[in-house]
Amino acid sequence: MSKFYTPNYATDPNSPFARDSENKLVRKGYWYDLQDSSIISLFKNGIGANLTNEEKKNHLIDIKKEYLIDEVCTQEILPPED
Repeated sequence: MSKFYTPNYATDPNSPFARDSENKLVRKGYWYDLQDSSIISLFKNGIGANLTNEEKKNHLIDIKKEYLIDEVCTQEILPPED
């Protein structure tokens, strides 16, 4: 099963990341109404900035925007091995 971000409903009951008991996104319309540039901005600088790359990737796949994964997810650069 995919790992999705779970918002704190006590502090953010209307989170666009909210999911129902079947783990389906409740506010898909919120995401579908956004342009790609807005989604990228939200994940880099806004409400999705603190999500892990795995959570971002799974969310983008869920909203049918998987083509944005490379732009949204930070690539981890490993130092060279000695």
